[in-house]
Amino acid sequence: QVQLVESGGGLVQPGGSLRLSCAASGTIFSINAMGWYRQAAGKQRELVATITTGGSTNYADSVKGRFTISRDNAKNTVYLQMNSLKPEDTAVYYCNAAIVRSMLSVPYDYWGQGTQVTVSS
Repeated sequence: QVQLVESGGGLVQPGGSLRLSCAASGTIFSINAMGWYRQAAGKQRELVATITTGGSTNYADSVKGRFTISRDNAKNTVYLQMNSLKPEDTAVYYCNAAIVRSMLSVPYDYWGQGTQVTVSS
């Protein structure tokens, strides 16, 4: 089995910062793209940021310049540094990873359980 475990969510004031982490564990041969998505109450899940194995990144326009995604391939971990947080960033944040479980397998999408981020004064 494969698990993605997120941590680092919480309550922060507007303008503050949080750092999310997501560690993949289990039977893993390799990990392709990793990313973060979020879902606010009453809205659809949306992409926040993605990062390839080689470190190429992609961001939603709403977070460009404020959020930074990074990964540690040796630890099978992806991070999301969130600065200058706004109330509209409030959502449940989900980690995603395209994981290959063996040499003969194809990548399969795995999701974390989600971590709540609340930006409020």
